[in-house]
Amino acid sequence: MTTGTSASGTFYVLNQKEQSIPIVFIHGVGLTYEIWQPQLDFFTNYSTLAYDILGHGKSSLKKQNISFDDFSDQLIKLIDELNFQKIHLVGFSIGSLIARNFATKFNDRLQSLVLLGSIYKRTEQQQKIVNERFNQAKRDLKLSKLALKRWFTDKYLENNPDTYDKISSILSSNNMENFIKVYDLFVNHKNDEDFEKITVNTLIMTGEYDIGSTIEMSQQLNKIIKNSQLQIIKNGKHLCGIECADDVNLTIKNFIDNNE
Repeated sequence: MTTGTSASGTFYVLNQKEQSIPIVFIHGVGLTYEIWQPQLDFFTNYSTLAYDILGHGKSSLKKQNISFDDFSDQLIKLIDELNFQKIHLVGFSIGSLIARNFATKFNDRLQSLVLLGSIYKRTEQQQKIVNERFNQAKRDLKLSKLALKRWFTDKYLENNPDTYDKISSILSSNNMENFIKVYDLFVNHKNDEDFEKITVNTLIMTGEYDIGSTIEMSQQLNKIIKNSQLQIIKNGKHLCGIECADDVNLTIKNFIDNNE
């Protein structure tokens, strides 16, 4: 496992194996590549790449006005610099929205696509709740640690205080100006991708109890994305990649192995 910073300022962690199409992981808003540690530990026999998205962790963000295209450009520059012709792309939360945008622009660079905890067309009530959280974050200049209650089950947090402390530490270390810019994109996402351009085999996953990226949203995505399949992670909430790591890892592994 090696770490590096690309020419354009993207921090990444790479485990490169010969003759292996890399699995690339994109994290959620307010977080860093570190949320993928259970996956990086599991996929040691595969090439893996996890990185900090613009304005998060150790990756810079210099533009004042940003769009999802900027995040796709960040990723294409990174994989070009690393000489990856094809990748398996795994995106979580806002990372799944970046992955969707990337797939509409660079579908030919994808071997497969995995969308984990992906939103689609929030209801009016769901949008109102998200707007309220965003306004609170702008007032407080931080993402409330109550987010962890939405991301994990109570039982998991009780039994895993180290995870609570780790995620809380990541959230509190955000550059808040950058965080608000990126959070704004997530809150006001228009679901306006040209889904017809996503033709790569796609796995859509969400947690059984995820209240932000609901089963209904994933079902709708499954209907509109060609060559997609749906998997519900039992007992999972939003960050089921950590809480239900075994199930998530095996589901991704089986999907990728069938799409090599």
